[in-house]
Amino acid sequence: MLGLDAQRVILLRTLKIAAGGTAASTEVVRMMTEKMTAAIEANTTLATGGSGRKVVRRYRTRVKENVRRLSGRRRRGRG
Repeated sequence: MLGLDAQRVILLRTLKIAAGGTAASTEVVRMMTEKMTAAIEANTTLATGGSGRKVVRRYRTRVKENVRRLSGRRRRGRG
């Protein structure tokens, strides 16, 4: 579920940032870049006739990728 996965990303990012160091700085930059890119993608999708459903589907994909990356889980079938 998007809502639960988003909350998990928030928790994992908060823990990573709270730990400090280079990894924290890198995560902050990555997070801000992702947010700006997501906003641009959503606006472009809607401005070109795409649906809100398509925007949410893309957000869901990105959030799941972040859960995997931040939790250290790998996708099935890949190393």
